[in-house]
Amino acid sequence: MKEKKLTPFIYVIEDEESISKLVCMYLSKSEMETKAFITAEEALEDLKNNARPDLIILDLNLPGMSGFEFLEQYRKEFDKAIPVIILSARDADEDIIKGLGFGADEFVTKPFSPSVLVARVKANLRRQVFASAKAEESITFDDYTLLLNSCVLKKGTHKVPLSSKEYEVLEYLLKHAGETLSPEKIYSDVWKVQFGDVTAVAVYIQRLRKKIESGEKTYIKTEFGKGYIFNKECVSLNNSK
Repeated sequence: MKEKKLTPFIYVIEDEESISKLVCMYLSKSEMETKAFITAEEALEDLKNNARPDLIILDLNLPGMSGFEFLEQYRKEFDKAIPVIILSARDADEDIIKGLGFGADEFVTKPFSPSVLVARVKANLRRQVFASAKAEESITFDDYTLLLNSCVLKKGTHKVPLSSKEYEVLEYLLKHAGETLSPEKIYSDVWKVQFGDVTAVAVYIQRLRKKIESGEKTYIKTEFGKGYIFNKECVSLNNSK
């Protein structure tokens, strides 16, 4: 019997029908299944019925609940690791930083190229597939364990919620523990692009600090004018096949 091919399932939350149809059409041509929503409330209701998208494309200016509000609630109540790409006409730095701060993985401004958007969707999906296919590995630091094949961070037996981009940044810092990494270097290696908003690095560093550091405990140090360095003394890499 021929093995059934798994089709990526994408949520498109966009109130402009012409844009929604265009995005869904291009994704369908790339052999992806889509489900479109006009409001964030409709998408949340669908999620409560156990729907699990592989990726979400999200507009910010929605009727009723805004895209920011949806993203904040989604990260708190549902899957923490599913990639979210914001697609919006709002291109101010504060909107981009706010979106990333709420857990978005990428920010695409309108007008946009549908082909480039599809390429970004595929890139995010590939990263997830690659992570799940890797041999079992883990990196520990103090009471924390980062499971590399399942993209999960645990403190003891408790799971620490991370977005997919938070996970990628933390994994990169841990694998380069003891090295001073400039924001430009981190952005280039983690985001896989040469040009873009490098301030996103500072946003994710700050989010990680809030989740893994407490009191006087500091893992990620800032070397002013140079970049960031993860404390190597508490890090160990474990491999098992």
